[in-house]
Amino acid sequence: MNANVSLTAQVTGGRVRGAATPAGVVFHSIPYAAPPTGLLRFAPPVAPAPWTGTRDASSPGLSAPAPRRDFGALDLTPILGTGRNTGDDYLTATVSTPDPRADGLPVLVFVHGGGLTAGAGSAAMYDGASFVRDGVVLVTLNYRLGASGWLEVPDAPANRGLLDVLAGLHWVAENIASFGGDPDRVTVAGQSAGAMIVAALLACPAAEGLFQRAISQSGSGDCAFEPGQAALATRGISSLLGRDATAASLSDLTDVQLAELSTALPPLDHAAHGFLDTAVGASPFKPVVDGVLLTGQPADTLRSGLGTDLLIGSTAAEANLYTVPNGLIETASEPDLLAAVRRRFREPEGRLAGYRDQFPGDSPGQLLSRIITDAFNEGSRRLAAAHLADSQGRTFSYEFRWASTACDGRLGACHCVELPFVFDQVALPALRGSRGLLGPGEPDIALADETHGAWVRFVKSGNPGWAPNVCHLFGE
Repeated sequence: MNANVSLTAQVTGGRVRGAATPAGVVFHSIPYAAPPTGLLRFAPPVAPAPWTGTRDASSPGLSAPAPRRDFGALDLTPILGTGRNTGDDYLTATVSTPDPRADGLPVLVFVHGGGLTAGAGSAAMYDGASFVRDGVVLVTLNYRLGASGWLEVPDAPANRGLLDVLAGLHWVAENIASFGGDPDRVTVAGQSAGAMIVAALLACPAAEGLFQRAISQSGSGDCAFEPGQAALATRGISSLLGRDATAASLSDLTDVQLAELSTALPPLDHAAHGFLDTAVGASPFKPVVDGVLLTGQPADTLRSGLGTDLLIGSTAAEANLYTVPNGLIETASEPDLLAAVRRRFREPEGRLAGYRDQFPGDSPGQLLSRIITDAFNEGSRRLAAAHLADSQGRTFSYEFRWASTACDGRLGACHCVELPFVFDQVALPALRGSRGLLGPGEPDIALADETHGAWVRFVKSGNPGWAPNVCHLFGE
């Protein structure tokens, strides 16, 4: 790092001091909103209290309370975080920059995944070194998870986690110039649940002007629950606790107890209540059509006059993350298969018959993986088609096909496997070996250069390196 690079920056709350890195400077856990405690737990985010002196931002801070996520034979802590360093003051942004005294650098704001119940912007995967090396300012955001951020309760606003991300984007607009970034060159990106938040932002009038480009990786344009569908989780938690699930009645629970509610809930039977849910995982939460931030599915309600360029990606075997490490691909029964199809399609028997004809040798578990992957990726295709039809911006699509050798070579191009390539982190030790996402052996370094380079080009120019309206294949 250049010895003349500044380690301090001025933001709206006060001055912060970061830490030098080989590529630049990182400022950890700068508050963009006050801690969501007490009366603020289920309220919209508010500005943090200013501080005196210089705030230490040289090491990672707190992340949102989240339950442990079990992925069987895989260790996903590099992506979800350890879940150990949690507390109240977690509505924060981490900023990695080549130089706070630079001017006009492109900005990438990344929203982590985790089913809206887990994850952290400070997880090892999201280290900003590769983007900083390539002249991009990277911002990662934490937001409220689980019941705190997404449970539909009658005495609180809906989509509180989405309100957090909007507050984070406003903070970026006001402060990113202090880190060398250009507030008029902001790309917002997300993966999985983070990509669903990005889709919601594309349809949300309150996001107007906060970013110029967007990236949705393994998300969906059909990512929102109708109010009646969101109420299934509310009723489930009411039954679990033996009382109404309201902001007032939940006030005596700790944040950790609130977080654990998402895993304590029994599976919600969406199909029995006439709803579809194409999610690749089993989270009880999604953004909610509240008539304020969202008036419908993002694929149906993109903002009029939207001029945002969109890069939208998926993996070839998304559902393998949820069927291979836990053995479901071998143990799934015919009733399991039919239940999964009914959850996702209006005419499940006919859809299942078509898959049986196309893949006659597949077991129920193999068909389950195919069907969930296709149903989930249809949401990405719908978002891309809507953007192409209704937006003034360009639409770029890709599919990631590199197959992980984890789980005895069966994991394949599953959900999350593209992230080490996007962040040029394939050498991260925790991703390798018998329990690592990438498995044993050497991953494709050239593919990491290609995938990461495409994101960098899109952030800088709005063009990842191929023609709009065609699907580029990575790892083919």
